[in-house]
Amino acid sequence: MHIVSKPPSERPAGAMAPLAVLPVFFGLQGRRAVVIGTGDGADWKAELLAAAGAAVTRAETWSADLLAGAALAVADLATDDEARAFAAAARRAGVPVNVVDRPAFSDFQFGSIVNRSPVVVGIATDGAAPILAQAIRRKIETLLPPALGAWAALARRLRPAVARLAGKAQRRAFWEGLVDRAFGPAPTAADEAALAAGIGRAGPAAGGRVTLVGAGPGEPELLTLKAMRALQAADVILFDDLVSDAVLELARREARRILVGKRAGRPSCAQGEISDLMVGLARQGKHVVRLKSGDPMIFGRAGEEIARLDAEGIPVEVVPGITAGLALAAALGLSLTHRDLARSVRFVTGHSRHGGLPADLDWPALADPVTTTIFYMAGRTGAEIAARLIAQGLPPATPAVVAADIGRPGQAIWRGTLAEIGAATDAGAAPVVIGIGRAFGERHQTAAAALSAAS
Repeated sequence: MHIVSKPPSERPAGAMAPLAVLPVFFGLQGRRAVVIGTGDGADWKAELLAAAGAAVTRAETWSADLLAGAALAVADLATDDEARAFAAAARRAGVPVNVVDRPAFSDFQFGSIVNRSPVVVGIATDGAAPILAQAIRRKIETLLPPALGAWAALARRLRPAVARLAGKAQRRAFWEGLVDRAFGPAPTAADEAALAAGIGRAGPAAGGRVTLVGAGPGEPELLTLKAMRALQAADVILFDDLVSDAVLELARREARRILVGKRAGRPSCAQGEISDLMVGLARQGKHVVRLKSGDPMIFGRAGEEIARLDAEGIPVEVVPGITAGLALAAALGLSLTHRDLARSVRFVTGHSRHGGLPADLDWPALADPVTTTIFYMAGRTGAEIAARLIAQGLPPATPAVVAADIGRPGQAIWRGTLAEIGAATDAGAAPVVIGIGRAFGERHQTAAAALSAAS
């Protein structure tokens, strides 16, 4: 089979989706803020403003002269008429206004806050669901360690020295090194001394590097935290056809995105072109993320790319991802190595570089009845796989599944037997994995036994 080569193609970052409100962080240190009213809402807003460094003027009632020169104004008022009048007066004075619990008369809102100052996270729902904003805040609180503020303060102290570094790549490399530490324990004096010494030792040019990142089966929530950090730190992302748009949206917006798709039976980028591109970009001092569907070390040609990068002396790191076989097991809610049904699990390629099944597969071994086998890239070869295994003695009634677009919105999973696989597979565009083994019948068998016992 002759496959047409397709050159890499650059894809611009997606346009910003419409925003209900613009998140703005407003410096109030030493500036005057007016708070009108005596209710709990006014008290809480006054506390927030004071925490942000504002000089807060409190009053039970308001007058126009009270608003003159204020940075912003907040009021907790009883009626819409009062709110309307106050908002109009504040706007005539050129002062942004917030009326507690009356968004129709407000220029800005107070969102839920995660405080790791100088790191501050604000969450807003445009007044639609304050309880949801609070739930999001609680989630973020668990992700951001208390020591993060101390690391941010250290970054502020080091910033003038880092700014004197000659190259942008050097500065970025320094900050990425600090960020890698910032999600651990609080910085010590030794940490600060080591980072400061690192600035002094920085050479005239920083070299590039490559990170091979597993994008998982498609759902962004299945990315690892380390994969997220790599996407946020990338200068250039070389991504495969099967990487979902939702995963790409998590990348740093300034990062270049270059499609280097490789798909069975379709025009694809040659592996040599991809490796050349990685090397060339890294030699420019770029942090290159090679983003691969699933896990980069499972049928992702990572070995060839690592060997090339090693030969060129370019640093390379691997961030694992969830491979399609494991995503299939999770989607079905079953164990691939159920102790009563399987002694091992195998991941096998169902596609060679020439288009058919690899010629050197050990079919007698693959027909082991106590092994769970997952065939990757097997949409075109399902019927032949089934015939080969049956010929080697694997029972035709062995449970089997065929999954297309696993872990994606269009996911489809067929369940049947080994003998029926041929009718369930086709040569369509969706990526296909085939699972074969007694483990794939386990949940149905357990459920049927439970129903039988209950009756």
